[in-house]
Amino acid sequence: MNENDITICLRRMMQQYFNDLDGEKPSGLYEMVLSNIEKPLLEVVLHHAEGNQTIAAEYLGINRHTLSKKMKAHGLK
Repeated sequence: MNENDITICLRRMMQQYFNDLDGEKPSGLYEMVLSNIEKPLLEVVLHHAEGNQTIAAEYLGINRHTLSKKMKAHGLK
């Protein structure tokens, strides 16, 4: 089973994050990762959907209301 580029990239970035902690214990890691991935994901998908939230929601596999809430949470229009 081959890993996709996103999985490989995330795995490398997380390993680098732990290396950079230099012995410090991480805190709130799950929320940190999700918030740092979700906003650029939404931005890129919305760009490719030419700002059409219905199409963007279809691309993401979520409903349009959920997309709208996520956009608001990230300060996106």
